[in-house]
Amino acid sequence: MANEKIKNAAFHHVALRAADYDKTVEFYTEALGMKLVRSWGEGDSRVCMLDIGDGGCFEIFARGSAAAEPDGEYFHFAIATTDADAAFEAAVAGGAAVDKAPYDTVIPCHQGDLPVRIAFVKGLNGETLEFFCVK
Repeated sequence: MANEKIKNAAFHHVALRAADYDKTVEFYTEALGMKLVRSWGEGDSRVCMLDIGDGGCFEIFARGSAAAEPDGEYFHFAIATTDADAAFEAAVAGGAAVDKAPYDTVIPCHQGDLPVRIAFVKGLNGETLEFFCVK
């Protein structure tokens, strides 16, 4: 069933902060069979995206400490789209709060740069939604 508000909407990723980045990546790749799609950063700034098996991803951020974050370990839900601007506008019109307006960036991945247009809103319960458009 097509989404009439977000063009070509599809699940993209859920993001997790990991106190032990290496063990967390090992668990999801070795124990659960997820495959590395891309990674970037160094040390406490490392991030990777793992394909869960259908193209949807599990994104893991090195947290850098054992202290829990105030908004929890899962911290955003991403929706793939071909028009991040329209998705952002629809969310705001529906009552979401602006977190970060649509912007272009390049994620400098070890597997090659990934140009994207992304936007963030806070949903009605304070949850963060990301609209993710690969350019």
